[in-house]
Amino acid sequence: MSDILLQPNSLQVLAPIGSLEVYVNWLHRIPMLTAAEEMNLAKRFQDEGDLDAARKLVLTHMRFVIRIAQNYSGYGLAQADLIQEGSIGLMKAVKRFNPALGVRLISFAVHWIKAEIHEFILRNWRIVKIATTKAQRKLFFNLRKLTKRLGWCTEAEIQYVANELNVSPNDVRVMEARLINNTDVAFEAHDDDSDESYHNAPENCLEDFTFNPEKILLEDDAENNMQESMRRALASLDIRSREILKSRWLSEKKATLQELAAKYKVSAERIRQLEQSAMNQIKKILVTEE
Repeated sequence: MSDILLQPNSLQVLAPIGSLEVYVNWLHRIPMLTAAEEMNLAKRFQDEGDLDAARKLVLTHMRFVIRIAQNYSGYGLAQADLIQEGSIGLMKAVKRFNPALGVRLISFAVHWIKAEIHEFILRNWRIVKIATTKAQRKLFFNLRKLTKRLGWCTEAEIQYVANELNVSPNDVRVMEARLINNTDVAFEAHDDDSDESYHNAPENCLEDFTFNPEKILLEDDAENNMQESMRRALASLDIRSREILKSRWLSEKKATLQELAAKYKVSAERIRQLEQSAMNQIKKILVTEE
């Protein structure tokens, strides 16, 4: 298959832009293929490299991707991301599908769809990887399904899970501890979260200091103190130095050295020296009052 079918965003040009709900509703309006139609499209793609046929195969089976992705909603990841990853698995399945096998595409594609979703969950559900071996991955995706509850397992349940998955009871205990004690929470809320999850997201629990009375009062006091210190510092200067600083820094239209030199009938260098001396005196006073 051309690489275009394996690009994560390749389906976006085929779907209407909008919310996830709009996209899902649009996909469900696409008619299902009969076995004969599916076989014909698969042969066109396999024999002729017909990308239009491949796109039709992908789009008509996206409803199954959505159904599979919904089974993984308990991992705290955005549904849109799960569907996107599942669609990549579907595209990989279309690339490898052989119509001569005599099976329907969805039966062949389920493995690829789940595999991509599993990889995405393992990459993103935890900051620290918790499942690296094949046995750990098997436990990760089956432990909660087999126990049918979130919480610590009894010894009987641990033994049952170990027998069902052909692993040791200790492996079950280790994975159970990781699942329960190492839950990462997304900082930002997602649009498809429930109302409770949306408002309980950490970003919505940060304290807003914008209108904190104590903070406002402290800032006002600091500003007033700074202005009063500046007024005292300016008052300590001689009249000429004070006027030079006001003309150079505190006026809306700032005067140049040459303009002040002409006004006071001295050189521009002398004005610069007076300005620097006045600045140093003010800094010394402000540092002393801090």
